[in-house]
Amino acid sequence: MIKTIIFDLGAVLIDWNPHYLYRKLFEKEEEMLYFLENICTPAWNEEQDAGRSLQEATNLLLAQFPEHRENIEAFYGRWEEMLGGAIEGTVQILRELKEGGKYNLYALTNWSGETFPVAQERFDFLGWFDGIVVSGTEKDRKPSSSFYHTLLNRYEILPSQALFIDDNLNNINAAQQLGIASIHFTSPEALRKALEERKVL
Repeated sequence: MIKTIIFDLGAVLIDWNPHYLYRKLFEKEEEMLYFLENICTPAWNEEQDAGRSLQEATNLLLAQFPEHRENIEAFYGRWEEMLGGAIEGTVQILRELKEGGKYNLYALTNWSGETFPVAQERFDFLGWFDGIVVSGTEKDRKPSSSFYHTLLNRYEILPSQALFIDDNLNNINAAQQLGIASIHFTSPEALRKALEERKVL
């Protein structure tokens, strides 16, 4: 019996994409893509999600790519411009679950502890959760099993009574290995259907 629902945030409830910023900084799409694939890379960004400071991360790239100083410094200097807004269909689902009052609601997110307060200020629905575990604060991240255990232990959640929602298949697989039922998020519409099939909605 499901008693707890755990949401990922980025690409599930919040639309975050570096392209929103860097399309303003590069004239050509291919130059932007090269920069984000080879300089400010996803792997580099994930280390901030795991607790590395923004300043240390920026300095690391400036030492390697001094010719890209302006664009490197923009990544966190203008980070808020990467936030595209709420994914309204999922927010509506979260609202219905909150108003229904049948489930404990938590968020487990890979997010820098330094930038997460910006999201908290912008998105009121983050206040609907009974608790949020942020990777950058814990210095651990999905899909590490220890990160899931941080949430489970802190809020006394039984894996067999939890349902986890994430857009990343690696994170889904990690949750399932811990005995947590999971839904791979692809769209709000597909999520609603999956929750209705499970009689959660």
